Amino acid sequence: MTTQTPADGGSRPQIAFLVYEGMTTLDLIGPLDVLSRWPDHESVVVGLERGQVRNDNNVIALVADKSIDEVPNPAVVVIPGGTEGTLAAAGDERLMTWLRSAAETAEFVTSVCTGSLILGSAGLLDGRPATTHWGARDVLAGYGAEVRHERVVDDGDVVTGAGVSAGIDMALTLTAKKFGDEAAMAIQLAIEYDPQPPFDAGAPEKAPPAAVELLSSVF
Repeated sequence: MTTQTPADGGSRPQIAFLVYEGMTTLDLIGPLDVLSRWPDHESVVVGLERGQVRNDNNVIALVADKSIDEVPNPAVVVIPGGTEGTLAAAGDERLMTWLRSAAETAEFVTSVCTGSLILGSAGLLDGRPATTHWGARDVLAGYGAEVRHERVVDDGDVVTGAGVSAGIDMALTLTAKKFGDEAAMAIQLAIEYDPQPPFDAGAPEKAPPAAVELLSSVF
């Protein structure tokens, strides 16, 4: 993959953040808050069409400023995850065609949470290491990916983050690859990303069985 100047004549490489019906909000907002601080890049929110989509709990509307057809050659692609909406997006052939084409020229293709299933459906993870939300590991393996139980998996031009909040870690990892560790740390400081969770229960391997069972019963 190599970076190209945007086909719309813009002078700055574009970072395309995909939105679709039923996506998880933090999957988008976390990476966007990091990557939108990149110098000399244009962040753009894209969808199948311009306009609003609703998030996975139907509480927030997110707005695509451009359609995917208007951003054919982004330098970076960010694919968020969700629940049922993700599977629908993974089955949309128009989206798959755009994603495969964009991946041919993008410097980086990335995903957060179950967004990796969309990459997998497009054939971009076949035989490649990747991560996803812990509840979707078996599904991701079905797309031919080598599933890693890691927070962020850096496989060169494809970088995947695990569930939801891992999108921030993914974006900081990507920033370090592009601009160096000091630049990434400066952005981390700017957003005061200093996680100190009240519980060490952010992964099924660490959470108590009662918490895993409760999550399964609720969701």
